[in-house]
Amino acid sequence: MAAAVSFPRVRPLPTWSSSVSGSGDDQYLLSYSSVVAAASRRRHRGPPLRSPAQMMGNVNAGKGLFAPLVVVARNIIGRKRFNQLRGKAIALHSQVITEFCKTIGADSKQRQGLIRLAKKNGEKLGFLA
Repeated sequence: MAAAVSFPRVRPLPTWSSSVSGSGDDQYLLSYSSVVAAASRRRHRGPPLRSPAQMMGNVNAGKGLFAPLVVVARNIIGRKRFNQLRGKAIALHSQVITEFCKTIGADSKQRQGLIRLAKKNGEKLGFLA
């Protein structure tokens, strides 16, 4: 003899046909505002978020052998003119590296690596302060 067991708090899950036809319980549907509210309550557990302005820049700013000289020159001639001269110097140095790579027969990947190395060395020495 089988006994009938009922669970008064358990509700059947909606079926595909009931959700398409519109009949059935609306309690299973989530509103957009409830989803947004739940998402806003979540906390970011990674490292602190930074703005793009803080992420970019020289890590060694103000450090390095030539940094004081660079800062004084920038203050004397002005930031705009200084950045123009710096851009020209970087372009000339890149051209020298390119000509050197042509002379020794290095490929473009090696040339790009040398240019990156020159930038890293410039940062360490304080040229990009």
